[in-house]
Amino acid sequence: MAHNTGATQLMAIDAVAFDVETTSLNAAEARIVQIGALRINRGRIDSHAHVDKIIDPHIPVPAESTAIHGITNAQTRLAPDLKKAWPGMIEFIRDRIMIGHTIAYDLTVLAHEAARHGLAWEKPRSLCVRLLAPIALPDLHDPTLDKLAAWFDIRIDQRHSALSDSIAAAEIFLKLVPLLKEKGITTLAEAERAILMRNTAGIRQGEDAGWQRPVIDPAEAALAGGIRNYDTYAYRHCVGDVMTRTPFTVRPEASLQDAIEIMTGKGISSVLVSRRESGGHPVDDYAIITERDVMRQIARAGASALGKKAGSVAIAPLLTVREGAFVYRAMSRMRRLKVRHLAVTDDAMNLTGMLSARDLLKLRADAAIALDDAIDDGASAADLASAWGTLPAVVHSLIAEKLDAHTVTRIVSEEIRAMTGRAAILAEQGMQADGFGAPPCPYAVIVLGSGGRGESLLKPDQDNAIIFETGDPGGAQDQWFAELGSRMAETLNEAGIPFCDGGIMAKNDAWRGSVATWQARLAEWVGHANPENLLNVDIFFDQTPVHGARQLSAGLFETAYQMGSQSIPFARALGANASQVSNPFTLFGNIRAENNRLDLKLHGLFPLVSGVRALAIRHNIARHATRHRLEGLIALDRGDTGLMARLIDDHAFLLECLLKSQEREVATGHKPGNFVNLGAFDRPALTRLKSALSDIQYLPQLIQDLMF
Repeated sequence: MAHNTGATQLMAIDAVAFDVETTSLNAAEARIVQIGALRINRGRIDSHAHVDKIIDPHIPVPAESTAIHGITNAQTRLAPDLKKAWPGMIEFIRDRIMIGHTIAYDLTVLAHEAARHGLAWEKPRSLCVRLLAPIALPDLHDPTLDKLAAWFDIRIDQRHSALSDSIAAAEIFLKLVPLLKEKGITTLAEAERAILMRNTAGIRQGEDAGWQRPVIDPAEAALAGGIRNYDTYAYRHCVGDVMTRTPFTVRPEASLQDAIEIMTGKGISSVLVSRRESGGHPVDDYAIITERDVMRQIARAGASALGKKAGSVAIAPLLTVREGAFVYRAMSRMRRLKVRHLAVTDDAMNLTGMLSARDLLKLRADAAIALDDAIDDGASAADLASAWGTLPAVVHSLIAEKLDAHTVTRIVSEEIRAMTGRAAILAEQGMQADGFGAPPCPYAVIVLGSGGRGESLLKPDQDNAIIFETGDPGGAQDQWFAELGSRMAETLNEAGIPFCDGGIMAKNDAWRGSVATWQARLAEWVGHANPENLLNVDIFFDQTPVHGARQLSAGLFETAYQMGSQSIPFARALGANASQVSNPFTLFGNIRAENNRLDLKLHGLFPLVSGVRALAIRHNIARHATRHRLEGLIALDRGDTGLMARLIDDHAFLLECLLKSQEREVATGHKPGNFVNLGAFDRPALTRLKSALSDIQYLPQLIQDLMF
């Protein structure tokens, strides 16, 4: 099924190129004599999925019309009428964006034909290549189908055949997509808005002639289409809330009979086989035996299977999910991999519990996992873009459900992490296919900044880095990972997460390195607290792993906080830097805003996040989220704990304000930004905003009190 929203990238939409041939050019009177359509799946024409039907209009086909399209009365008399063809046509275009040249004519004809025959018709979202062309090709005048085909060197086999014309429209659209991207138009809503903004006179002229609009106003679209009737439990809870915290284990030399007795006695559906006598709990030291494994062994060998050693039956490696991941992600992973058990790990890949399908029976799985199932299964940038395009709709719904903004931004961050991890997998697969070989050593891909903190909004960019086990800067290992980083960046950019303006991407030398290289960088940052180093601290000290040997990241994260907390000069520099809070208020206590718009990141989120991070580093509170850092500071029972408690709520409120604003901007075809329109705030919300911004003005004093 197609899943298009206004946020879907043009290169990833599921569409149907469509054209009709008729008895007349008067759309109100015209009868359909031919339907041609073919599907576009995420940037690729599906030549096997097409419609090419002649239709009996039940009126004579005028000779002047036959002269254009070649369809005669003799042909139409042998064809089905529109009522018979209609259901199949509707099913073919269902949930897809309709694309055509002068599509307003086709839409108008369909609407009149539906009314004439009493057929159900709901106008789909649509795009007109005739109206998109002047945006992408301002030098091409009067963009007829023939001129556009010639411009792009596209051959039309049979002009004025409905299928041939729809094929031409599809090919032209795909040629326009990268040109539109160069103009900053990347999503469906942005394309709709651009058409409405730049073709006002032509659209009005068509409407005066009785034609339907060629596109909808994206502001009128239901952004949350298709994200309905789901249980928010899967979005509100983490795997750690529902897992079994003490998995039952047996030794490899135990019998299968022993494993069965534990499962039946404890009422569980699996046991783990521990392959280590003692020590820690790395997940790689375990294998699993499930009820189904037991049944298979008995089916093959009968009762004698019960004497087999557990180690010979158990399956490894374990399939895993992070303890901090949301439940919907575990549900998605189980369904995609067709398994009923997942091992639960911390960021260092230590076993912390087990999750079974039984634990999730109370949840309605299908709706909950719609958000991310396609990311983990994505085989291309277009697949990732299609999945990413559903995210604003989910955010819209979760805000409407009054889900806490801290949770919503964690969900957005989960998807950014998933996108980055999947881009790394695709990059590695591509490198091996191209002869670069396997990774030269274990490595971890990490996400930095807001994605690392779990506080991402809908204005993402790429903040990522790579940690690899061994290797010198510029050496063979580093060069391999430079290629990996470049491919990751390209995939993410194509999928809708743009390049980082500040260059904070693993493809750049400064943001990849061995463990030793990163340790040296940390020592440099902490030992020489200049502005550039402090900026790097702001980014790196939020990092979290998303792919590979996650323990490399976990170790560096703890090391960073230990080093940062032990240096007094570094603490002074952090405190001084974080104490620079701008004042958004006028002399009379009103919010100072230009054109009634306030940069909420500059005046609210940035100083709050930076100040709390500085205090967390000083007190070695090695946590990621701003809320959890504040909770750690409150536990110290020092300073103004009441202010810190309020800041937790303030932070959630500011995140919610920006999320609502950005979701609206995405829906209406605007680029999401960091400004909020104060005119959209009612009086209680404006009072709440003033209160939050006032609390942030006390951050410098809080930093001074707690830094030393």
